Amino acid sequence: MSGCVRAVPGRDASPPDASVLARIQDWEDRRSLGEGQLVAWATGAEDPRVRARALLALARIQDVTTSPAVVAALRDAEASVRGEAAFAAGELALSWEPLTEEERAGLAAPLLEVEAAEPDASARAAQLEALGRLGTADALARLVERLEGADVELAGHAALALGVAARRGGAAVVKAVPLAPASALLAASHPVEVRYAGAYLLATARRAEALPTLRRCLGDEDADVRGLCARAFGDVGGPEDAAVLGRLLEDAAPRVAAEAARSLAKLAATCGGPCTAVEALEPLAARAKRVARGLPPPEASSTTGTAPVETLARSAEGHPLLALAQQGLPRFAAPLLVSLRLALADAERGAASELARADLGWLDCRLAAALDRQRGVVADTSSCGFGRVPEARRLALGLREVAQSPVTTPAGFAVGYLNHPSPSVRLTAMEVLAERPVPRTATAVRPLLGGEDLVVAGAAAATLGRLGDAGALPGVEALADRVPTEPDLADPVAGALVALQGPAAEPRLRQWLTLPHANVRRVAAQALTKLTGQPVRSSRVELPPYAFRPEPAPAGAGLVLRTDKGDITVRLDDARAPLTSGNLFALARKGYFDGVTFHRVVPDFVAQGGDPRGDGEGGPGHSIRCEVTRRPYSRGVLGMALSGKDTGGSQFFFTHAPQPHLDGRYTAFGEVVSGMDVVDALLEGDVIREARAVTLPR
Repeated sequence: MSGCVRAVPGRDASPPDASVLARIQDWEDRRSLGEGQLVAWATGAEDPRVRARALLALARIQDVTTSPAVVAALRDAEASVRGEAAFAAGELALSWEPLTEEERAGLAAPLLEVEAAEPDASARAAQLEALGRLGTADALARLVERLEGADVELAGHAALALGVAARRGGAAVVKAVPLAPASALLAASHPVEVRYAGAYLLATARRAEALPTLRRCLGDEDADVRGLCARAFGDVGGPEDAAVLGRLLEDAAPRVAAEAARSLAKLAATCGGPCTAVEALEPLAARAKRVARGLPPPEASSTTGTAPVETLARSAEGHPLLALAQQGLPRFAAPLLVSLRLALADAERGAASELARADLGWLDCRLAAALDRQRGVVADTSSCGFGRVPEARRLALGLREVAQSPVTTPAGFAVGYLNHPSPSVRLTAMEVLAERPVPRTATAVRPLLGGEDLVVAGAAAATLGRLGDAGALPGVEALADRVPTEPDLADPVAGALVALQGPAAEPRLRQWLTLPHANVRRVAAQALTKLTGQPVRSSRVELPPYAFRPEPAPAGAGLVLRTDKGDITVRLDDARAPLTSGNLFALARKGYFDGVTFHRVVPDFVAQGGDPRGDGEGGPGHSIRCEVTRRPYSRGVLGMALSGKDTGGSQFFFTHAPQPHLDGRYTAFGEVVSGMDVVDALLEGDVIREARAVTLPR
C-alpha cells in the first residue's frame, strides 16, 4: 500500500530502545510533541514498536493537529501499528473538546478505506471501534454493513460500536439501523461476547420492535447479557412486561435483579397511577430478611479477610433495593416505599450482625430519601437509618435527592442548612436552592464564597451566578484569581463570570486558555463559546517542569483493600498505565486510603471510592494525566474517576459489569484478581479499613 513504512526484518528480536521509549513517556506526560519528533517517530521510526508507542502517546495527548500523522499510520505495514493508529483516531473522536464535523469526516474517510482491506482481526476491530466513536453517516453505514455480514465475530464488533455510538449520541443515531441482525447475534450457539454485543445494541437503540428478542434474552445463561436486556425494558417495555421483570427480581445474580428493579421503577413512572409495575416490586420486602442474615463478625471470616461467599451474597441482596431507591418512584407509589422501610425495620431487629444492621440502616436511608424526593422536602431522611447513619450523611443524602424533586415551590427550609458544620450538607443545600430559590437565597449563600472549603466556595459561585446576584461579583472574581493554582474552581467559577460579568469576563477566560491545566482550558473554551456565540477551542499547552508526576508502579504492583466485608485484591497495570498505577500504589503506601469510604455505588455499574471527603468532591491535592489504554471495561476492571481531561487524583472505581461506553474515555489501569464477591456486596459508606501496596506474582 502507498505510504507504508517498511519494518526492518529481525528488528523485533531485540528490545526496543529504552531511551526512546523513556522520551516518549516523558513527552506524553508533559503533553508535548517533542518539537515534532513524536509525530516523526509515529510515522517514520524504523522499529514498529516505537511507532506504535508514539501513536499511543498521540492518542493520550488528543491534539487534533496530529491527525495527519494518525491518518498516515493507518496504512502502516505492521498490523500492530495500524491498530494503534485506529485507536488514536478513536481517541481524537472522544476528545473532551468535540471535533468539528469536518474533522470527524477527515478521520473517517481513511479509516473506511483501510478497514475495507484490513487482513488483521485485531486491527480491524480497532478500526470498527474508531468508526463508532466518530459516528459520521458513512462510518455508521459501514458498521451496518458489517453487522449484516456473515462473519459473526465482525458483526459483534460492529454491533458494539453502534451501541456505543447510540450511548454517546442518543438512540436517534441508530434509528435507521436494522435490528434483526443484532437479534440474530443473541443465538445461544454464539459466544457470550457476541451475544453481549447484540444485546448492547438492542438496549441502546431503545426501539419497541426489539421487545420479543429482549424477552427471550432474559433467559440467557450469562448474567451480563440478562442484565442488559432487563435494563432495556425500562425504556421500551410496557405494563405487560411487569410480571416477567418481577420474576427476574429473584435472579441468582443480584446485579441482574437490580436492573429489573430499576426498569420496574421506570415503568411505574409511566403509569399515572397504581399499576402492575408497582405491584411487581412488592416482593422486594423479602430482600430485607436476606440482608439481615448477612455478614458474620470479622473474626468469623476466613483467614484472608474475605467473608464466605454465601454471606457476601446476602449482603449483595441489598442492590435491588438500592437500585429502586436511586431510580425513585412516582408519588402514588409512596406506600410501597413505606412498606419496604417497615420490612427493613423488622429485619434490623433480628439481624445477624452489626454489619448487616449497618447495611439495613443505609438502605433505609436510601428509601427515605426517595420518599423525600417525592415530596420535595427533607423529612424521612432526618431520622432514618435506625441510629446507625450519622446526621451529616443523612442530611446530605436527603438534600441531594430533594434537589432532584419534581416539586418546584421555593425551598426555604434549605437556607437553614447553609450554616451546617458539614461541608457536604452545605453543598447539597445549595443544590436545592439553585433549583428552588427563595428571596433571601443570595444573601444567605454569599458568605460561603469566602469559606475555607473551596468546593463549597465554588458551588456558592455557581449558585449565585445562576441567581444573577451582582453583589457576589467581587467574591467570584477573588475565586477566579485562584484558578491558576486551584484548577478545580474553574468549572463553577466560569459560569458565574459569564452570568455576572458578561463580555467583561472574556479577557480573563482567554488568559485561562494559556494555562497548563487541560480541564481549565476546556472550561474556558466552553464559556467563551457561550459568551461570544462563536466556537472556541483551546490549544495544547505543555506542562511546566514542576508539574506533579508520580513514580511509575513497580513490576507486579498490586493493592489489597481490606473492608469489613472482606479483601479486594487488585493487579495494577504497571506496563500499560505505569503512572496512573504508580499514583494509587504510592497513595496506598502512605496510608491515604485507610478509613476512606466507597461513596458511590450504582448497582450493575460501578463501586467508587478514594475520596477523603466522602462526597465525591475530594482528592489528594494533585492531578495526573490520563493514560487511556485499549483494555476494555469488562467486569471487575479498575478505572480512574475524572471530572475532565487529565483530572485524575485518588478517586477510582470498579465495574460490576462491562461498560463499553467508558472504554478509551477513562483510564483503565487494573483488575480485581480476588474479592469480586466483595465488590458485588459493597454499599455506599462501606469503609476501606486498610489499603496495602503489594507485589503480586506474575
